[in-house]
Amino acid sequence: MQEQINNSINILDITIYKTDQGISFNNYRKPTATDTIIPNDSCHPHQHKMKAIRYLANRAVSYPMNGTNKKKEYHTAKQTLLNNHYDTKILDKVLEMITLTKNTETK
Repeated sequence: MQEQINNSINILDITIYKTDQGISFNNYRKPTATDTIIPNDSCHPHQHKMKAIRYLANRAVSYPMNGTNKKKEYHTAKQTLLNNHYDTKILDKVLEMITLTKNTETK
């Protein structure tokens, strides 16, 4: 069982913080985590590369984080794409598709 440290606990890929106002969330990465995904210049199928990008996008918008943490996760995703030779505009396109999908599902 995980122990609470500084009013927070890491569970899977989320950090849960206990605050005076309640609880808040942030994405958790192990200290040994890297920002490596399938490089854009690899010979992997396009759909595999897009899945890695969709994962980063979903992680940035789907978790119940505050605005500051969401912005931080967005910038981390952009940096990961840059480090793997992608055009960062693709992240915005994927985020737009996710938002449109969520909006049509709630109607």
